[in-house]
Amino acid sequence: MIPVGEFRNLGTEQNSKYRVLKPWWDVFSEYLCVAMLMIGVFGCTLQLTQDKIACLPSHFTSPTPEAIDCSHIRTYRENETSQHTLVKPVSPIIEEVFGRKNNLDIHQYVFVNHYCYERFVHWYAKYFPYLVVIHTIIFMVASSFWFKFPGTSSKIDLFVTILGKCFDSPWTTRALSEVSEERREEKLVSWRRNTISKDSTERRADEEETAGLLRSSSVKSNSEKICPESQAAPSVLDKKEGEQAKALFEKVKKFRTHVEEADILYLMHVLQTALKVFKFLIIIIYTSVLVPNIEIVVRCYVPPELTGFDIYCCNHNKAHLFSKLAYCYICFVGVYGLLCIYSLYWLFHRPLKEYSFEQVRLETGINDIPDVKNDFAFLLHLVDQYDALFSKRFAVFLSEVSESRLYQLNLNYEWTAKKLRTRLSRNTSNQLELHLLMLSGLPDTVFEISELESLKLDQVKNVIIPASVAKLDSLRELSLIYSPAKLQLPALNHLKEHLKVLRLAFQSLDEVPMWMYSLQCLEELHLSGPLTNEVSRSATLDSLRDLRALRVLSLRSNLTKIPPSVGDVALQLQKLCIHNEGVRLQAFSSLKKLTNLVSLELVGCELERIPSAVFSLSNLQELDLKDNKLTTVEEILSLQHCRRLVTLRLWHNKITYIPDHISKLHTLEMLDISWNKLRKLPSRLFYCTKLRHLDVSHNQLTSLPPEVGILQSLQFFSAAFNSLETIPEDLFNCKRLKSLALGNNCLSYLSSRVSNLAQLVRLEIKGNRLESLPLEIWDCPQLTVSGLIVEESLLDLLPSHVGSRRSSS
Repeated sequence: MIPVGEFRNLGTEQNSKYRVLKPWWDVFSEYLCVAMLMIGVFGCTLQLTQDKIACLPSHFTSPTPEAIDCSHIRTYRENETSQHTLVKPVSPIIEEVFGRKNNLDIHQYVFVNHYCYERFVHWYAKYFPYLVVIHTIIFMVASSFWFKFPGTSSKIDLFVTILGKCFDSPWTTRALSEVSEERREEKLVSWRRNTISKDSTERRADEEETAGLLRSSSVKSNSEKICPESQAAPSVLDKKEGEQAKALFEKVKKFRTHVEEADILYLMHVLQTALKVFKFLIIIIYTSVLVPNIEIVVRCYVPPELTGFDIYCCNHNKAHLFSKLAYCYICFVGVYGLLCIYSLYWLFHRPLKEYSFEQVRLETGINDIPDVKNDFAFLLHLVDQYDALFSKRFAVFLSEVSESRLYQLNLNYEWTAKKLRTRLSRNTSNQLELHLLMLSGLPDTVFEISELESLKLDQVKNVIIPASVAKLDSLRELSLIYSPAKLQLPALNHLKEHLKVLRLAFQSLDEVPMWMYSLQCLEELHLSGPLTNEVSRSATLDSLRDLRALRVLSLRSNLTKIPPSVGDVALQLQKLCIHNEGVRLQAFSSLKKLTNLVSLELVGCELERIPSAVFSLSNLQELDLKDNKLTTVEEILSLQHCRRLVTLRLWHNKITYIPDHISKLHTLEMLDISWNKLRKLPSRLFYCTKLRHLDVSHNQLTSLPPEVGILQSLQFFSAAFNSLETIPEDLFNCKRLKSLALGNNCLSYLSSRVSNLAQLVRLEIKGNRLESLPLEIWDCPQLTVSGLIVEESLLDLLPSHVGSRRSSS
């Protein structure tokens, strides 16, 4: 393998850029091409700068060609060559061998030389150096063809760019450094485990196992606490470098998706190598055959009428050198061909369409690095031939664990504890709540806010709750709204003891965390999402047996029956809320087991009548049947078996009348039948003498029975948004009324007896046909202007002394 840095300067920018994709045989082939090119250039230089051939007549009277003997010239030239004299001028040769008795001048010799060179010197001997240059250029072009082909060049260029950035990224160094520290910590814990006593081992076994069960997703390492003197400080990664690394993760994902689907790079490289082998075979065959045609002495026949001689013996001045260069060139081409054959063997023998990071996972400890295939795998195999360190560092950007750690670091930079404290607010339960929306993760700085009581995560990705949640001693409520979360075991142990309320919203059953079923101290569980199997439509909620403290269970889903697992908490469950989002709830068998149920809400369940299973709930105090399809409530009589029922909500239905036997519900204190289609109210309704809250608004009532005055305990009464034309005088006998809503009706008169309502604090009469207000309205001692909801024009009609009171109030 070629070590890193050995071939950094191959001569061109392209070689430098794509060097990581050139295995050692390709690099060696490039050097061979340089050597072959030097042979061709050297031969071309000799060809252009020196005489090509020197010819002399064989005798004064030329014999037949068969009788020619040129041995004396051959011997002479060999002797001269052996003495390192390449070429001598023509005149000395004539003088030494034949003298000057041929009567030929210099122009005739030049003509004969050109004539014989063009006609009788073999073409290979003449063009050998040019062929070498052309062949070498073809080899060099073929070696880099896939770097320039339109279908491959963009992918290769992008890969090399990303690879270089991943190699040099500070995040790569930091991630590998942290993994190294974690492995060192594991070795240290293992060493201590082997050296401590047996009793101590048993005592600390649970703690060490929980520490090793789940690895922390935080970028902060705890190894410093164990052995600070042996820990090397990780590299500092600023915000800008973190953002650059984040962009690299996105680029790697897109590149992987695009490249893993095809194998054009592999096929192109195979084709390129096969063409080089084919070219090598052609060159080596025809060159080996034609090399013997490079002759030192060439016999030439010249028409005798031109010079008087017909047979010439010619000396090819560079033939001896060309012959040696040719054999040297054949050797280089042979080695080049063997490398091409080896490359082709490597392409077909090795499984280059799959690449496993198994060794990298073992070395780095990052176990979630995925294997790759097709062109991506082929490129990584090529990179390994250059230096396996590139693949190791590149693998960091294929790991989801590494990516989550980077996002965690960026989150910690962006969301400091100081910034998070500015987002604290009080929720409806008067708890100090932190609401985080649409973040890429959970910042570690959250766990520095020790006063936090409620944590709400809305559409937060990659939520991992670490052991540091134990710092939040006041945390009692956790809301995960479309934010699937994973817990480390120490964090789970802490939440088991401290968490009281859990709210989960999810899009599929797979997002329901299994750790939810082990929260032993949980008192309220609110689930929102699909809880049924799409095929069987049966509930798949797991057993709730371990939730021994559960008091409130709320299910917002699309159930067809109450989940059987609800029966696991029948003894302690006090409130059950089912919001079924318009899906018909048909089976109520599990409901009968909830004998201790105090409050029941069946909202949006498409009920056409009150389920009979409700009547067996003897401890039931509140029943809410909002947004169903109730048209009649004849079975309301059976609710008298619920002897503790104090609240009944039948709002947002299609009820047209209320039966008289509703008066049997003697314990009823609150009745809401608003948003129905009632045209009148039965007088027997008002014999529920314990009613304190009565809402009949948003119906079609035209009058109220005078028996309304029987309700001496009534504190809230609403008949707004009806068609009432008059109000019975008996209503003003309900002297405990605190809130009276009669707005948006057809009233033209308000009785002066309104002054009897000494405890009235809110009166709504806006939206009627009133022309004036009774002056006695201000005799209600608790009523203020802010509590009187009426048109401003009616207030302006009050007398001045009343207006002064209005101003003072």
